[in-house]
Order: sequence, then structure tokens, then C-alpha cells
Amino acid sequence: MTETHTPAAEWIRDPAILRTLRSGAGPRIGLDTEFIRERTYWPVLALVQISTPERILLVDPRVPGIPEALREWLDDASILKVMHSAGEDLIALRQACGALPAPLFDTQTAAALAGMGAGLGYQSLVREITGVELAKGETRTDWLQRPLTPAQCDYAADDVRHLFALHDALGARLHALGRENWLEQDCALAIELAREHHADPWPHLGVRAAQVLDRPAQTRLMRLLRWRDRRAVERDLPRNWVIAPELAIDLARIDPVDRDAVSALLARTPKAPQSPADAITQALSTAVADEADMPLVIDDRNRDRRQLQALQAAVAKRSSELGLPDGVLASRRILQAWQDTGAWPETVSAWRRSELDALMAAANAKAETANA
Repeated sequence: MTETHTPAAEWIRDPAILRTLRSGAGPRIGLDTEFIRERTYWPVLALVQISTPERILLVDPRVPGIPEALREWLDDASILKVMHSAGEDLIALRQACGALPAPLFDTQTAAALAGMGAGLGYQSLVREITGVELAKGETRTDWLQRPLTPAQCDYAADDVRHLFALHDALGARLHALGRENWLEQDCALAIELAREHHADPWPHLGVRAAQVLDRPAQTRLMRLLRWRDRRAVERDLPRNWVIAPELAIDLARIDPVDRDAVSALLARTPKAPQSPADAITQALSTAVADEADMPLVIDDRNRDRRQLQALQAAVAKRSSELGLPDGVLASRRILQAWQDTGAWPETVSAWRRSELDALMAAANAKAETANA
């Protein structure tokens, strides 16, 4: 069992104290957040946990001046930020503090690249590396309440208490494997993707049921979902509170688009959102400049299954050679995206593109030889 230093947690509500503590933080910190995202589009930052070699800080970001003081920590490039599964934490910090924690070492990503498993949770990884069994009692809690209970504070502190031990162990494994650069690329890409809000140009691709719609209906669906997403951002509402995917599918089937038909559908839909029929009708019927380039949601029955299976087999073989867990090199969804568009999604980092491009080149060469 790895010994882990266990300093007591300190509650920080004074921006001046938070700024003072940064000077003695050292070359790395552990970092985590708690946020609420039940009634909003953006996560509402409720708590920030920071660990240093000597302290664990529970920082209240709801106090005026604290987000600005936190931004100085996040912007300090001399401090490595060690986090676990940082995805949504990055968005919460960006929205509240206007900054992102770079450079970043994500322990979940590191564990995957080290061959320990894909998508390992923090508790599982702590158990595997340190032998410590963490409590699970506060996974569902109101982090905006004040004061926090002792149990909440202990749970929040534990989320950063073991990050240095994970960093040490995983950093050593990646160094031995020569994969430190892989992690740097993955973490840098995560930061870059989180830096600005990029509206999904093709939100209909995320609605699996859209595969039964013809191209005109998918086009109407795409228009409607773009409008939904803009409205959700503008009003800071969950997307489904504007229009749920099931209702969007039914609205996209209305052909020709007619306000009365839209109103009638909204009226007979249980718990339909209070979205104006006029705005929905306009969204469905108004062409957008790039819709001629719109990719379709492919019906799985029409997909080249043999090609996809061959791609999956090649990726699985290469993953086994590299000692990578299934799905780390490329998920089924990434391979389908390449199959549909001939390009890798922007979420695929450079080292993965290199590996996958080599696989594709080998597959094409094999096919050419077979057809010669």
C-alpha cells in the first residue's frame, strides 16, 4: 500500500489568502471541482478543491473575488495541474473563472495510456495504486448548500488527497513505456477543445433515431437542433428543456412545415417545453448556408459492416500490440465517423491519427494487392 500524506482540509473564502498560498504551492497541485448542472446549460461551479504538498484547500467560488484569484492559479504555467477525468471540470472552470488549468495531467487518461483500463473511476484507480478504499457516500449531494457538512468536506478533500500518488505512479509507468508525449498531446487537446464553446454543426448526428428519416427530414431536424442549441446557450437551459430529441424527431417529420401542425403537435405532447410555435416553425423551414454539406445519420443496416468489422479488428490487433485497453486507440464511433466522412474527428489527437493512418494505409495496400 502506498503511503499518502493526509493534511487537514482548510476552508478558503478570502481571495487574499488564496493568492498568498499560490506562492508556496510548489510545481504541481491536485485539482478537482464540484458543480451542479441540473437546471442549466453550463455547469454551475460550487466548490474547488486544491491539494498542495502541505495543504488541502476547499475553495468557495461563490464568494466575490475568489474566481479571479483562482484564475491566477489556473493561468500559472509553472504549476502542473493534476486532475482525474477533467472533461466537465474544464468547462465549469472556464465559465466561472475565465481560465483553464494548463498544463494538465489527467490521471484517467494516463491510466488508459498505461494499459490499466479505459475510463477508470477515481475510486478504482486510488484502490489499484494506493490500496486505499474511498467512501462513496456523497456522490449525490447539493454542493451549493452552505455550510457543507463534515461528510461533504471529507469527501471533497479525498477527491484531491491522492492525486499526487496517482501522478507519481502513472508518470513512472508512462515514462517506462515512452508515452509521456501521448499524454501531453491528449491533455493539450482537451484544453484546446474546452477553450471556447464550439456549437456542434451537425447535432442531428447525435440522435440515433434520425437514421429512419430521409434527407429532407434530417435537414429539418438539423435546422431545429441548431436553433435549440442556440436557445439553450442564450437562456442557460438544458437542451432537453428547450426540445427533447423525441419531440424534435416528430417535428422534423412535418412536411410541409406548417405552424398549425407544429402547434397541434406541441399541444398533444406531454410535458412539451414552452417553446414558441412560431420560432420552431421558422427554424424548421429556414435553410442554413451549409446544409448542402450536411452528413446523414447512416442507418446501420446500410453501413458497410464488413469494412467496419475489418477496421475494428485492425484497431483491436494494434491495441493489443501496444497494450492499450479496448476503445482507447479508437472507439467504434470514431471508426464510424471515418467510414462516413473519410476524416478523423477533431477529438482524435495527433499520436492516434498517426497510428490510425498507418492502419488505414496498410489496409488499403492489402486491398490493392488482393484486387491485383
